[in-house]
Amino acid sequence: MKEKTSITLSREVLTGIDRIAGSRQSRSAFIEAVLLQYLRDRARAQRDARDIEIINRHAEKLNRDAEDGLEYQAPEDW
Repeated sequence: MKEKTSITLSREVLTGIDRIAGSRQSRSAFIEAVLLQYLRDRARAQRDARDIEIINRHAEKLNRDAEDGLEYQAPEDW
């Protein structure tokens, strides 16, 4: 379900929207698509930041585990 809202944009922004959207889509549809993509990008960036924080928190153990795995593959005395 959609809700109606009112926003104020500069003439420059509206001209840019009209130029890009053309007659293919309305201003509302264009703005909604851009904002949805922005929200998805923000959510992805937040997930990525959490993942990196978790990886960094466990980096020493992960590196030790990787080194152990490499030793099984190619022993140093080979």
